[in-house]
Formats: sequence, C-alpha cells, structure tokens
Amino acid sequence: MADYVQVDHKRIAELVEKEEKRLEDATPKSYELYKRAVKSMPMGVASTYQARDPYPMYFSHGKGSKIYSVDGQEISDFHNGFGCMVQGHAHPAIIEAVKKRCELGTQFALPTEDSIIMAEHLAKNFKLAKWRFVNSGSEATMDAMRVARAFTGRDTVMKIFGSYHGHHDYAMVSIGAVDYGAIGPRDNYASLPYGGGIPQAVVDMIIPVPFNDAPMMEARIEKLAAEGRLPACVIMEPAMMNLGVVLPEPGYLEAVREITKKHGIVLIFDEVKTGICTAAGGAVERWGVVPDMVTLAKALAGGLPSGAIGGSDEVMEVVNDGTVFQVGTYAGNPLSMAAARASMEEVMTPDAYKHLDYLNGRLIKECDAVAEKYNFPAYTVGIRSKGCVNFASGKITDYESFIKYQDHELVALAWLYNINRGVIIAPGREEEWTLSIQHTDEDIDRYVGAYEDLIRDVTV
Repeated sequence: MADYVQVDHKRIAELVEKEEKRLEDATPKSYELYKRAVKSMPMGVASTYQARDPYPMYFSHGKGSKIYSVDGQEISDFHNGFGCMVQGHAHPAIIEAVKKRCELGTQFALPTEDSIIMAEHLAKNFKLAKWRFVNSGSEATMDAMRVARAFTGRDTVMKIFGSYHGHHDYAMVSIGAVDYGAIGPRDNYASLPYGGGIPQAVVDMIIPVPFNDAPMMEARIEKLAAEGRLPACVIMEPAMMNLGVVLPEPGYLEAVREITKKHGIVLIFDEVKTGICTAAGGAVERWGVVPDMVTLAKALAGGLPSGAIGGSDEVMEVVNDGTVFQVGTYAGNPLSMAAARASMEEVMTPDAYKHLDYLNGRLIKECDAVAEKYNFPAYTVGIRSKGCVNFASGKITDYESFIKYQDHELVALAWLYNINRGVIIAPGREEEWTLSIQHTDEDIDRYVGAYEDLIRDVTV
C-alpha cells in the first residue's frame, strides 16, 4: 500500500460535486422527463436498477456502439444493457430477422422451428443435451432451482456470497450487505435478505459460501449433510460478474465439479452474464468444466427478452416426465427465437470474438498503463467482452476481499467522469464494461481518455 500514491478522499468528494453539477447542467430534458415520470412510476423508472440520485438520464435511441440521450449527447455504450447488447445496437442481421418474423406473427404460445434450432445450437455449444426457453435470467435461475429440487428431493440451495442470480425470492439472498459485519465468519456466512418482502423461511433455505474457496464449500456441505440439509444444488457464476469481474482461480471450478458430484448435488452454472458474452459456449467452453445445468439470458437474443435453461438428460427428465411444470406463455417467443438464431448464426462469429479480444486487450493494456504512470492503486480484469478496473491495492477474489480492497467512492466518481466525457458504464460495481462487436478504436480511446482524466485529477 505504501508504494502507491495516496488517494485523497476529500479531493474525491470535491470532484463528485463538480462532475455532478456538470452532468445536471447538460441534462435538462432528462430532468423534465424525471419530474413527469415520478408521477406515475416509483423513482421515475421501470426498474430500480435504472434509478439514479438525484435523477436518471433518459435515452432515445442507439446505433452500433453508441446511444443517444434525450438531451442529444452521443455516448459510447460500455453499459450495453448490463451486458445484453454484445451484438451492438440495431445490428442489421438481427433487425432483418425480427422484421421477417413480425410479418409471420409475433406470438402464438405454440412451438416454432426456431426454438428447436436454438436448442440444437445451445446443446452443442454448452455440452448439455436438453433445453427450455424462458424470458429472463430471473426466470431461468428460478426454474433451474426448482428442477434441481425436484431431481434431488431436497430444498436447500447453496450459492456464492455476493453473486446475483435474479430478483425472485430464492435469488435475493446474500447478494451484499449494508452492514459488512453482518456477513458473519467465513465458515458460516449469514443468509441475508436483499431488500424487503422476502420471507424469512426462504432466506433460511439459502446457504452462502465464498467464491474461489472449494475447501470451505465442501466443509459447509458436510456440515449441512450432518444436519440433514444436504443442498439440492450449488448455483454459481463460473466467473463472478456482480463485483466487477472476479475470475475463478486455477483448479477452482474443477474442484467444485468434483465436490458436487461426490455429494450428489446439482451444479448450476449461472451464465446469464458469461454465456454468449465470453464465448459461444460461455464458461463451459472457456474452462472446460461441464455443470449439470446452465442458465442463460441477457445477450442470448440481441436485446429481445429471452432466457434459457440447459441440463443433462438425467436432470431434465423431471421436466420431460411432467414432475416439474416448467411453463411460460412467452417461452420461446418467435421474435426472440428469430433474433437469437440470427445472433448465433450470423453475428457472434469467430471473427466477432476475435474483435472483442482485440478491443478488450487494448482496454486492459492501456488502463493498466495509466495506473502505472500515476503509481495509482488500480488494476484491470477482463474476459473477452467483459472487464473492469478495480480501484484496489490488493487482489479481489471474493466478496470479502472486494469489501476490504475496493475504493467505493472512486467507483462512484468514475461513473460521473465517464458520462461527462461521452462514455457510459454500468453504475456501482455490477459490471464496469461490456463491449459490443460494433465497438471501435475510437470508443476505446474515449474510455481510456476519461480514465486518465480521472486518475490524473484524483492524484493532483
């Protein structure tokens, strides 16, 4: 820590005030829309994750790597709908596929061929035989947990503390903690509701453990087994995407796969954020560890609402034989399936992934060079289209180290610096950047330029 320049948090507070005023001066139309919106929508937005204090920015359209605010700002989009838009905005192939499908009818709640074709693609890419479609990541994880419970005949679910798996009750547990002391000891993390309205009985059924610590996971499983509460499943992101990006340490995923097999526990990889964005076969392709189930959403259908659940023949038999009612009126919606097929077959090609590797490589190299230039406590983590800057002097490997090392005040200031310089990133520390295949060197230059402005101004 002593080797780095000292960060002046009084200076950060001054810069936050300055940059916030600059943003408010530039967004009068957003403010007018906000005043109108709060009369009919809580916080003036359709989802709490879109809210911002003192008011959110509103946007009109997007094209390629750019989005445009109602105040006329052109902004390089590194937010990309929390990672939904890895294909970029209004990609011609996806637009054409949706147009053609619209002319044939938009919804039947009956099977169409595109859903079969998509299931075949996903089975090949993720090495899991059977697939069902849903409309969101939340639906995907909710149904996957239910399938795992039916398959095992157990109720308890194990998850990673700090990971987000959607907004249904069984997922809204131990995502984070306002009082960090409430987390509890590492060998007995607390089950904490994430917001109100979640029954305590549900909270008690969810058991959190640390990421990148397979021995601790196994010890907790063995303790639960002794209590007669062996988990039905372990649901986890193979790379944590809710604390920026936290990659699995070498051998970790393989160890988790061994542990879950040993105890007869269904292993669910939540690839809502890693699937499609990091490889056609997601983390399964990248690290070669095949779980019992996979959940997908976000980037699957190029901006249309869609999700998927994949599983082995054995696990998915409880759906096939009617034990589990996995249902949804809009499941396999023709528009979403047409967009997903176009994305899979025409857009997310090997060359597209090579372009993402090039762009992410530039971001990582040049942001790290800026930190080194100013002797600043920060480092990057990236995986193809995903990445982040950690404002930290120590390595972040799980939620505890994230709390210990991450400078959360700098994270907030970084968002303001970016937006005022024509770049938008995800707020907070969910995901800092998601690239699209339509990003260019100009977009990377904007990002790195804004980042250097931030680091230079903080260290003056």
